Amino acid sequence: MEIARFSVVSCLVVISLLASGDCNLVFQVEHKFKGREKSLSAFRVHDLHRRGRFLSTSPIDLQLGGSGNPSESGLYFAKIGLGTPAKDYYVQVDTGSDLLWVNCAGCTNCPRKSDLGIELTLYNPSSSSTSNIVTCNQDFCTSTYDGPIPGCRPDLLCEYKVAYGDGSSTAGYFVKDHVLLDRVTGNFQTASTNGSIIFGCGAQQSGQLGATSAALDGILGFGQANSSMISQLASSGKVKRIFAHCLDNINGGGIFAIGEVVQPKVSTTSLVKQQAHYNVVMKAIEVGSDVLNLPTDVFETDFRKGTIIDSGTTLAYFPDVIYDPLITKIFARQSGLKLHTVEEQFTCFLYHGNVDDGFPTVTFHFEDSLSLIVYPHEYLFDIANGKWCVGWQNSGSQSRDGKDMILLGDLVLQNRLVLYDLENQAIGWTEYNCSSSIKVRDESSGATYSVGPHNLSSASAMRIGRISILFLILLLTMLHSFRN
Repeated sequence: MEIARFSVVSCLVVISLLASGDCNLVFQVEHKFKGREKSLSAFRVHDLHRRGRFLSTSPIDLQLGGSGNPSESGLYFAKIGLGTPAKDYYVQVDTGSDLLWVNCAGCTNCPRKSDLGIELTLYNPSSSSTSNIVTCNQDFCTSTYDGPIPGCRPDLLCEYKVAYGDGSSTAGYFVKDHVLLDRVTGNFQTASTNGSIIFGCGAQQSGQLGATSAALDGILGFGQANSSMISQLASSGKVKRIFAHCLDNINGGGIFAIGEVVQPKVSTTSLVKQQAHYNVVMKAIEVGSDVLNLPTDVFETDFRKGTIIDSGTTLAYFPDVIYDPLITKIFARQSGLKLHTVEEQFTCFLYHGNVDDGFPTVTFHFEDSLSLIVYPHEYLFDIANGKWCVGWQNSGSQSRDGKDMILLGDLVLQNRLVLYDLENQAIGWTEYNCSSSIKVRDESSGATYSVGPHNLSSASAMRIGRISILFLILLLTMLHSFRN
């Protein structure tokens, strides 16, 4: 986020049926970590059919905007079209959740403008000739709630509520309508195509979801559940459950493609089975040339199965048994630095040299010989001229329920092509220039086409819009601390 929406605290997303009458059902799932305030504390607070018919077997090119760099936007968002006639909506891309929802006409506390340099649009079901309300007795609703809903009548809406860890929430009801996307038809060429999906129509927002500083039209969940857009588009069998993103923190935006990627080649590791998120098995952590001496069972516990990969989170989170030796080893060569703890969470310091020369690389080793090398300029972020903070966080000190997590967000996923192969339950990545193009395969013809990057809003516009008064005050406080 330009200074931004970092997910940091583990939270539960509670989806509940809110229809009037005697319907009363709550469905809980583990979810990602979101916040909406724009300060360093927001980094830790932020960091949350089956019948879809897609009319093409070609790959899909989603236009991206934003940046995962903490000194810029700190989030990535995509543009999609909804309704007939179609209108554009800007939604945060989130692999840590399973629902697409957008703010709807008549909603309470919905933002009307955004500081991200984009124009917000309220979705109005009555203005779309292809819109249909989803009721509680329809397949999507009963499958989402794992069975018939007590007290359901054919005239009752299938409603939802999503509550986030910072106290904000969104509530509304499900609708089915056309989604308009860009079908890849040639090298750097697309044509519009549409299909039908079910998504949330947001009727009421609370907390920071109503703020204008970080406002988008909604959130696009790319999780594995049947409710996610990727699952709905694939349910007809005409689109594979494969997608990839390449997040560009140099120019902003990047690449997001649905379909089989044939270039570059990507090594993968198996996803942990029966998990709500994209979890993988980490085996070791190497700092410089030294492997951290950690307990053998540190990477998996009874309540945590593996490491979460989440594009909707910016920072990286580790339990204290990993975090403490990791931070100690990172600063072993810089014993003379004066470290400051900002807002009781962030280790910050003054450094005017090249951080890649002064600090070690960190390498995460996973099953199937897959590794992820993170460079100092990727795990350290410059919040002002020469004022640096560490992008690693202690998850145990931030978790509401006391459970430690291992989670890797955008700071380590940027400048890499990350492939999610749900067909084979695998995920992988490779270092890549996200300002260049990738090649995807057209399933119907067998042809391969180049897909290039996008940037929906300029980094300069985002910098202007996203720096808040609160953050400026924080910077002044930090500058005063460093001088003293």
